[in-house]
Amino acid sequence: MSSAAKLDKRQIGASFGRAAEHYDSVAALQRRIGSRLLGRLPNAFDESFTILDLGAGTGFCTARLAAGGARIIALDLAEPMLLQLRRRVSTPVLRLCGDAEALPLRDNSVDMIFSNLTLQWCLDLDALFSGFHRVLRPGGSVLYSSFGSATLKELRSAWAQVDRATHVNPFFDHTTVQKAMHRAGLSQPVVESELLQVRYSSVLQLMHELKGLGAHNVMPGRPRGLTGRNKLQRMIRAYERMMPAGSVAATFEVMFGMARKCG
Repeated sequence: MSSAAKLDKRQIGASFGRAAEHYDSVAALQRRIGSRLLGRLPNAFDESFTILDLGAGTGFCTARLAAGGARIIALDLAEPMLLQLRRRVSTPVLRLCGDAEALPLRDNSVDMIFSNLTLQWCLDLDALFSGFHRVLRPGGSVLYSSFGSATLKELRSAWAQVDRATHVNPFFDHTTVQKAMHRAGLSQPVVESELLQVRYSSVLQLMHELKGLGAHNVMPGRPRGLTGRNKLQRMIRAYERMMPAGSVAATFEVMFGMARKCG
């Protein structure tokens, strides 16, 4: 995937905004990965420690971060997500609506950037990680999860048997992400990757869940207008041919990354 490609951030924000009210009902995988990312945190923080929860969504991770005693800044591209977060998180949290690739924060203003499954919506990795380096205080750290290049490979392959349009958002591989962190001046960049298989009752259930999460295809090469019923059925049949009889599964490559800003 080329970082020269552009995403329509207004469209992404609107998509997640529409999904906000019902997001938690279909976000089991996001919570599972978020819990694992939270498990990588240091044991405790004090009130002088500032954490940016980047892509905070409805506040599942924010609530856990806020309970640790640190000052929390919750940033999300979709304002309706932040409204849901306000209902969930009782601890005082600064809520900001903004873009991860253009952080609306002062230089040297946060001690940690924590981000669960948001970085895959950022194509300009150099801008993203340079922004991280700018807002982190010396000695500050980055801890994130993101989806890697093998994510939804079955869905991508099934659509490729139907037409040449881009139906599934592409994702960066872990080597590309690690190199981008290094270019931005972040030290000790580490990216660990693993594959998860999630089972569904049908291909339509998978697609329904992706829609419910607000995870629409936003790439420039996506089909315009509605996908015809005939194409959809052909894609479903192609998907099912890749699966054992009576089984539908999807691959999610999960990357856990970390880095520091040297003092």
